[in-house]
Amino acid sequence: MSDSESYPRRDRAAGGLAGLLAGAAGLGVAEGAAALLTGATAPVVAVGNLAVDAAPRPVKEWAIETFGSADKAVLVGGVVAAVALAVTLAGALGVSRPRTAVAVFLGLSAVAGAAVLTDRTAGASLPVRSVPVVALATTSVAALLLLLRTLRPAAPPTAERPAPPGFDRRAFLGAALAVGAVAATGGAVGRVYGGPLAAASRLGVRVPVPDVAAPAMTEGMTLDVPGITPYLTPNRAFYRVDTALRVPDLPVDTWRLRVHGLVERELDLSFEDLLSRQLLERRITLTCVSNPVGGEYVGNATWIGVPVRDLLREAGVRAGADAVRSTSADGLTIGTPLSALDDDDRDALLAVAMNGEPLPLEHGFPVRMVTPGLYGYVSATKWLVDLEVTRFADFEDYWTSRGYAEQAPIKTSSRIDVPRPFARVPAGQVTVAGVAWSQDRGVTEVEVRVDGSPWQSARLAEPDGVDTWRQWVWDWEATPGNHRIEVRAADATGYTQTSERAPIAPDGSTGWHNVTVTVQR
Repeated sequence: MSDSESYPRRDRAAGGLAGLLAGAAGLGVAEGAAALLTGATAPVVAVGNLAVDAAPRPVKEWAIETFGSADKAVLVGGVVAAVALAVTLAGALGVSRPRTAVAVFLGLSAVAGAAVLTDRTAGASLPVRSVPVVALATTSVAALLLLLRTLRPAAPPTAERPAPPGFDRRAFLGAALAVGAVAATGGAVGRVYGGPLAAASRLGVRVPVPDVAAPAMTEGMTLDVPGITPYLTPNRAFYRVDTALRVPDLPVDTWRLRVHGLVERELDLSFEDLLSRQLLERRITLTCVSNPVGGEYVGNATWIGVPVRDLLREAGVRAGADAVRSTSADGLTIGTPLSALDDDDRDALLAVAMNGEPLPLEHGFPVRMVTPGLYGYVSATKWLVDLEVTRFADFEDYWTSRGYAEQAPIKTSSRIDVPRPFARVPAGQVTVAGVAWSQDRGVTEVEVRVDGSPWQSARLAEPDGVDTWRQWVWDWEATPGNHRIEVRAADATGYTQTSERAPIAPDGSTGWHNVTVTVQR
């Protein structure tokens, strides 16, 4: 008699539930253990990090383009869903084959263990890192066996009794409630202790008064156009593209920055050491290399920080260095041209404040790099903990090892904010407006055209500086029908945006942004 005939379908369903509960208990306890141990990584996060690092570049680009800032939630959700399916199937199989189910659980734990022990974001020793893995394996297997035991009959099927009696529902329910309580407790511990230190630390940080304030903004720097991107991007709306599935927990009292490498004097700085130096306030527009033509991975903010050049000069850069390799607390490495950081005319900062408040946790608290004129993947390290003065020939960073360019100046670009794509607008005068950027060169002109007609000059807001974007507006006498609106910008070097479309890799997209609208009678 086959197993499928011996055990009723409802027993299989209960087995699937047993597997799901056992898996949840294991993950919950592992999450709690990781939260209580400094430098340890929870299995789900570690597997997600492994997936991020192993994914081919086209997959990364597709995920960012498709899911935007929700890409991390989608990835973690996918990992959880895959594990849930595997443990559910294992539990259903375990009703008749418990050893096979245990083997599946141990196999999943082994995969999680490999990810945890090799995780680049972990800072603990291997014995400490292994604790969540051991917790995962022992808790999940013990819970599975406990639950499956309540589903198995006291005696095997016989000729007189071909089908086993139904399982003891009361015993199963009691065991399920106990296992569920373990899962809930572990998850609660993970939420309570899994990263509140930085959040609490941030509450105690006061925004420092800069020694050199940014020039006062004038009314003409902002255009009063409904729907246009605000000149200063609110922190909550500022784009976020990084590899951190979980924001690093860096309270200011334990944060340190090491400056070393090809220098005369190594520096080891605390947060207070950093704040004791000269602080600049600057408005700087940041752009991600993942920004497609017309994309939203660009934002403008007011930053307060220490000029990187001051630290480099204090350390004393040795001859032959041409790069600075920065490292995030999550293990990400970025290579930045030394010339961009040591330039008197380019205020690259170690930023501690953003738009009048301490850096938000997701934007690099307590310290991040902000470098005008370079795409973020070569210049804007968040959760900064290390600066190594070196040579490009001597290292390969996270993104260049994945096919991106070693040096990546931001390309002159422009975007139409209003009207939105496929909008329906009335005939007559229609406002067309948006933003344009060319960091460290400055936007000097924006032109707009409709249906391939001659280019028309848009009106620009007053310039704030070469490191910030400019808003622009153009009044269009719209006639009924479907129309295609295009925009292009020029910078202070005389360069005008090319119409040639290029993808985001290896060094940023190119092309004219366009929208199609319908003008109604």
